[in-house]
Amino acid sequence: MTSVITGDIIHSRTLQNQDPWLIPLKKLFNEYGKTPKVWEIYRGDSFQVEVKDPADALLTAIRIKATVKCVKGIDVRMGIGIGGKDYEANRVSESNGEAFVHSGERLESMKKEKQNLSVKTPWPAFDEEINLHIRLALIAMDNWSQGAAELMTISLANRTLGQQEIAEKLGIAQSSVSERQTRAHHAEIMDLEAWYREKINKLIRQ
Repeated sequence: MTSVITGDIIHSRTLQNQDPWLIPLKKLFNEYGKTPKVWEIYRGDSFQVEVKDPADALLTAIRIKATVKCVKGIDVRMGIGIGGKDYEANRVSESNGEAFVHSGERLESMKKEKQNLSVKTPWPAFDEEINLHIRLALIAMDNWSQGAAELMTISLANRTLGQQEIAEKLGIAQSSVSERQTRAHHAEIMDLEAWYREKINKLIRQ
Protein backbone atom coordinates (compact mmCIF):
# COMPACT_ATOMS: atom_id res chain seq x y z
CA MET A 1 0.00 0.00 0.00
CA THR A 2 1.34 3.38 -1.02
CA SER A 3 0.07 6.85 -1.93
CA VAL A 4 0.65 9.03 -4.96
CA ILE A 5 -0.05 12.73 -5.45
CA THR A 6 -0.46 13.91 -9.03
CA GLY A 7 -0.93 17.62 -9.58
CA ASP A 8 -0.60 20.67 -11.74
CA ILE A 9 0.05 24.32 -11.03
CA ILE A 10 -2.92 26.57 -11.80
CA HIS A 11 -2.26 29.87 -13.63
CA SER A 12 1.52 29.28 -13.68
CA ARG A 13 1.79 30.69 -17.19
CA THR A 14 0.47 34.08 -16.07
CA LEU A 15 3.59 34.70 -13.99
CA GLN A 16 6.12 37.20 -15.32
CA ASN A 17 9.02 35.69 -13.37
CA GLN A 18 10.10 32.21 -14.47
CA ASP A 19 8.58 29.58 -12.17
CA PRO A 20 9.27 31.10 -8.72
CA TRP A 21 7.47 28.12 -7.16
CA LEU A 22 9.83 25.57 -8.69
CA ILE A 23 12.83 25.70 -6.33
CA PRO A 24 10.81 25.57 -3.07
CA LEU A 25 8.65 22.75 -4.45
CA LYS A 26 11.72 20.73 -5.43
CA LYS A 27 13.14 21.30 -1.94
CA LEU A 28 9.94 19.93 -0.42
CA PHE A 29 9.86 16.91 -2.73
CA ASN A 30 13.47 16.07 -1.87
CA GLU A 31 12.30 15.30 1.67
CA TYR A 32 10.47 12.27 0.25
CA GLY A 33 13.26 10.89 -1.94
CA LYS A 34 15.16 11.47 -5.13
CA THR A 35 13.96 12.44 -8.56
CA PRO A 36 12.91 10.82 -10.86
CA LYS A 37 12.28 7.61 -8.89
CA VAL A 38 10.16 9.20 -6.15
CA TRP A 39 9.11 12.51 -7.72
CA GLU A 40 9.06 14.27 -11.07
CA ILE A 41 8.10 17.67 -12.40
CA TYR A 42 7.16 17.50 -16.07
CA ARG A 43 5.51 19.51 -18.83
CA GLY A 44 6.66 22.62 -17.00
CA ASP A 45 3.86 22.78 -14.45
CA SER A 46 2.77 19.20 -13.66
CA PHE A 47 4.19 16.85 -11.04
CA GLN A 48 3.90 13.46 -9.40
CA VAL A 49 5.29 12.35 -6.06
CA GLU A 50 5.03 9.02 -4.25
CA VAL A 51 4.49 9.24 -0.50
CA LYS A 52 5.35 5.81 0.86
CA ASP A 53 3.14 6.07 3.95
CA PRO A 54 -0.49 6.81 2.95
CA ALA A 55 -1.03 8.37 6.39
CA ASP A 56 1.35 11.17 5.34
CA ALA A 57 -0.41 11.89 2.03
CA LEU A 58 -2.85 14.59 3.16
CA LEU A 59 -0.21 16.45 5.17
CA THR A 60 2.08 16.35 2.13
CA ALA A 61 -0.65 17.73 -0.11
CA ILE A 62 -1.35 20.56 2.35
CA ARG A 63 2.38 21.35 2.46
CA ILE A 64 2.50 21.43 -1.36
CA LYS A 65 -0.46 23.79 -1.46
CA ALA A 66 1.08 26.12 1.12
CA THR A 67 4.41 26.12 -0.73
CA VAL A 68 2.80 26.99 -4.06
CA LYS A 69 0.49 29.66 -2.64
CA CYS A 70 3.50 31.53 -1.24
CA VAL A 71 3.66 32.84 -4.82
CA LYS A 72 0.89 35.34 -5.53
CA GLY A 73 -1.58 34.50 -8.28
CA ILE A 74 -1.16 30.74 -8.54
CA ASP A 75 -2.63 27.66 -6.94
CA VAL A 76 -2.34 23.89 -7.30
CA ARG A 77 -4.74 21.07 -8.16
CA MET A 78 -3.94 17.62 -6.71
CA GLY A 79 -5.35 14.13 -6.78
CA ILE A 80 -4.28 11.83 -3.94
CA GLY A 81 -4.42 8.14 -4.81
CA ILE A 82 -4.05 5.36 -2.27
CA GLY A 83 -3.74 1.67 -3.08
CA GLY A 84 -1.39 -1.03 -4.24
CA LYS A 85 1.73 -0.68 -6.35
CA ASP A 86 2.18 -3.32 -9.05
CA TYR A 87 5.26 -2.07 -10.85
CA GLU A 88 8.14 0.13 -9.70
CA ALA A 89 10.05 1.82 -12.51
CA ASN A 90 13.12 4.04 -12.40
CA ARG A 91 10.79 7.02 -12.94
CA VAL A 92 7.74 7.55 -10.74
CA SER A 93 5.73 8.58 -13.81
CA GLU A 94 6.35 5.12 -15.30
CA SER A 95 5.45 3.14 -12.15
CA ASN A 96 1.99 1.64 -11.99
CA GLY A 97 -0.67 0.23 -9.72
CA GLU A 98 -3.92 1.11 -7.99
CA ALA A 99 -2.51 4.18 -6.20
CA PHE A 100 -1.22 5.65 -9.47
CA VAL A 101 -4.49 5.02 -11.30
CA HIS A 102 -6.55 6.50 -8.46
CA SER A 103 -4.39 9.62 -8.34
CA GLY A 104 -4.63 10.26 -12.07
CA GLU A 105 -8.38 9.63 -12.12
CA ARG A 106 -9.01 12.13 -9.35
CA LEU A 107 -6.91 14.80 -11.01
CA GLU A 108 -8.76 14.46 -14.30
CA SER A 109 -12.17 14.50 -12.58
CA MET A 110 -11.31 17.62 -10.60
CA LYS A 111 -10.52 19.57 -13.75
CA LYS A 112 -14.19 19.20 -14.67
CA GLU A 113 -15.46 19.66 -11.11
CA LYS A 114 -13.31 22.78 -10.56
CA GLN A 115 -12.04 21.41 -7.25
CA ASN A 116 -8.41 21.60 -6.17
CA LEU A 117 -7.87 18.58 -3.89
CA SER A 118 -9.45 15.15 -3.68
CA VAL A 119 -8.67 11.63 -2.48
CA LYS A 120 -9.43 8.20 -3.96
CA THR A 121 -8.78 5.02 -1.99
CA PRO A 122 -9.95 1.38 -2.10
CA TRP A 123 -12.66 2.36 0.42
CA PRO A 124 -15.55 4.29 -1.22
CA ALA A 125 -17.31 5.14 2.06
CA PHE A 126 -14.12 6.71 3.40
CA ASP A 127 -13.64 8.62 0.12
CA GLU A 128 -17.08 10.16 0.41
CA GLU A 129 -16.43 11.24 3.99
CA ILE A 130 -12.90 12.61 3.57
CA ASN A 131 -13.73 14.45 0.35
CA LEU A 132 -16.64 16.23 2.03
CA HIS A 133 -14.25 17.39 4.75
CA ILE A 134 -11.68 18.44 2.15
CA ARG A 135 -14.23 20.48 0.19
CA LEU A 136 -15.00 22.39 3.37
CA ALA A 137 -11.29 22.84 4.19
CA LEU A 138 -10.66 24.19 0.70
CA ILE A 139 -12.90 27.15 1.49
CA ALA A 140 -10.02 28.27 3.69
CA MET A 141 -7.03 26.83 1.81
CA ASP A 142 -8.02 28.11 -1.63
CA ASN A 143 -8.20 31.60 -0.13
CA TRP A 144 -4.90 31.61 1.74
CA SER A 145 -3.03 34.89 1.28
CA GLN A 146 0.72 34.84 0.72
CA GLY A 147 1.17 35.60 4.42
CA ALA A 148 -1.07 32.73 5.47
CA ALA A 149 0.67 30.37 3.05
CA GLU A 150 4.10 31.37 4.37
CA LEU A 151 2.92 30.75 7.92
CA MET A 152 1.53 27.32 7.01
CA THR A 153 4.70 26.41 5.11
CA ILE A 154 6.87 27.06 8.15
CA SER A 155 4.40 25.60 10.66
CA LEU A 156 4.00 22.34 8.73
CA ALA A 157 7.72 21.91 8.11
CA ASN A 158 8.52 22.52 11.80
CA ARG A 159 5.61 21.07 13.77
CA THR A 160 7.32 21.59 17.15
CA LEU A 161 7.97 25.33 16.73
CA GLY A 162 6.16 27.72 19.05
CA GLN A 163 4.63 31.02 17.97
CA GLN A 164 7.68 33.04 18.99
CA GLU A 165 10.01 30.84 16.91
CA ILE A 166 7.67 31.06 13.92
CA ALA A 167 7.52 34.84 14.36
CA GLU A 168 11.31 35.05 14.26
CA LYS A 169 11.47 32.99 11.06
CA LEU A 170 8.84 35.19 9.42
CA GLY A 171 10.22 38.44 10.81
CA ILE A 172 6.90 39.44 12.36
CA ALA A 173 5.50 39.96 15.88
CA GLN A 174 4.29 36.94 17.85
CA SER A 175 0.79 38.43 17.97
CA SER A 176 0.77 38.48 14.18
CA VAL A 177 1.49 34.74 14.11
CA SER A 178 -1.64 34.06 16.14
CA GLU A 179 -3.68 36.29 13.83
CA ARG A 180 -2.35 34.56 10.70
CA GLN A 181 -3.01 31.12 12.19
CA THR A 182 -6.60 32.11 12.85
CA ARG A 183 -7.09 33.52 9.34
CA ALA A 184 -5.49 30.42 7.80
CA HIS A 185 -7.71 28.12 9.92
CA HIS A 186 -4.53 26.37 11.01
CA ALA A 187 -6.13 24.56 13.97
CA GLU A 188 -9.07 23.24 11.96
CA ILE A 189 -6.85 22.03 9.11
CA MET A 190 -4.57 20.24 11.58
CA ASP A 191 -7.63 18.60 13.16
CA LEU A 192 -8.65 17.34 9.71
CA GLU A 193 -5.14 16.03 9.06
CA ALA A 194 -5.12 14.16 12.39
CA TRP A 195 -8.58 12.70 11.69
CA TYR A 196 -7.49 11.54 8.23
CA ARG A 197 -4.30 9.99 9.64
CA GLU A 198 -6.19 8.02 12.29
CA LYS A 199 -8.86 6.79 9.85
CA ILE A 200 -6.47 5.74 7.09
CA ASN A 201 -4.22 3.87 9.52
CA LYS A 202 -7.22 1.91 10.84
CA LEU A 203 -8.35 1.03 7.31
CA ILE A 204 -4.88 -0.16 6.30
CA ARG A 205 -4.62 -2.36 9.40
CA GLN A 206 -7.96 -4.07 8.73
